[in-house]
Amino acid sequence: MALAPFLIYVIVNTFTPGPNNIMAMSNASRYGMKKSIRFLFGVATGFLLLMLLCCYFNLLLYSFVPKMKFVMNILGSLYMTYLAFKIMKSKPRRSDGDNHDHGKLNSFLSGMLLQFVNFKVILYGITAISTFIMPFYKSNISLLLFSMFLAFVGLVATSCWAVFGALFQKFLAAHEKKFNIFMGLLLIYSAITMHL
Repeated sequence: MALAPFLIYVIVNTFTPGPNNIMAMSNASRYGMKKSIRFLFGVATGFLLLMLLCCYFNLLLYSFVPKMKFVMNILGSLYMTYLAFKIMKSKPRRSDGDNHDHGKLNSFLSGMLLQFVNFKVILYGITAISTFIMPFYKSNISLLLFSMFLAFVGLVATSCWAVFGALFQKFLAAHEKKFNIFMGLLLIYSAITMHL
């Protein structure tokens, strides 16, 4: 296995802006790091499940990607657009810091389900596994370990974006409406780039 290209591919794909990172930063800036942890663990769990699926169904999925790409693009872009509008339309935080809507987009389930419509993660998993892993490793334990590694790096990347959101929480709160619009537009941009 070519370790350096594999690690570069993994780091670039997980740390660049995408739905996971944008949602993590938005949630942490809005609700704080502590309340965003369930979303982060949801992302990591969904990421792990998706990587395992990519491992065990890689050859089958790889042969159907051209046929599935259109459907996945539509579903993924619709979900990301929905998330974008939810972020842009969200009400400013109350002065006591309590918001009752944080369970909707800042939940374990939301983070986990996001992975299954996040075409960036799906293609990332298929590509990483088919290009760097499957040619060299095919045992169940190695596929599990690589899936866990990919999910761990995804968790680290998403957590970094969340930490950024939490650190700049006061600044972002002062400019919350503009920030929410910007984050929503980034998600819409991510949705549009899936079709390019």
